[in-house]
Amino acid sequence: MALQSEMKKEVITKFRLHERDSGSPEVQIALLTERINNLTEHFRVHKKDFSSRRGLLKLVGRRRKLLDYLKKSRLDKYRGLIKDLNLRK
Repeated sequence: MALQSEMKKEVITKFRLHERDSGSPEVQIALLTERINNLTEHFRVHKKDFSSRRGLLKLVGRRRKLLDYLKKSRLDKYRGLIKDLNLRK
């Protein structure tokens, strides 16, 4: 269920902070959100795929930790990212 490389590049170019950025919290949160959205669509068809559901919950937890870090360190970036990704917070 990994992201396709062209989709991943598109997300990175949209949320990066500078030219060679691929690991900032903003980029990581955007990539995790894309993977979470893909898995959510997968579960609409495959309702009993419980092993993948566990992976989804781990991804959500990792994204939550990164969002908490971003909220503590750069509140303006946090608010902009929440708005851009249409997350509820």
